[in-house]
Amino acid sequence: MKAVQLHIPAHADQIDLVRICLYGIASKLGFEYEDIEDMKVAVSEACSNAVLHGGHSGEGMIEITFHHDDQALVIQVHNEGSPFVLEGAGLASTPLGGAAVSELQAGGLGIYLMEALMDKVEVFPTSEGTDVWLTKYRQ
Repeated sequence: MKAVQLHIPAHADQIDLVRICLYGIASKLGFEYEDIEDMKVAVSEACSNAVLHGGHSGEGMIEITFHHDDQALVIQVHNEGSPFVLEGAGLASTPLGGAAVSELQAGGLGIYLMEALMDKVEVFPTSEGTDVWLTKYRQ
């Protein structure tokens, strides 16, 4: 698999750079517009989580690696914050059916959104933070 890496400060105003880079790579690989838009939303959620939870009070860095081959684009988002363990967190694929807006909890929808928009979402706590792997297969 080939890879392109991007290192950005853990600031919300830097996430647009990731989206622009993603658009260029996915377009060059021949992904359809709808898939690219889905990936942009998912990577924005992953990067927003990295800024919120792994930013070391605005001094940290986020590392984004775009792994690609003929079958898929895998986007790895690494932050340097406290490791996050998805299992048992009660966030994965939380059903929203019938819940009133007032009943929804703040946060936690990022993982749900990523899982809805991507073909595969994996979260790996590491000794240095957390890695989120977002996979979209080519059609």
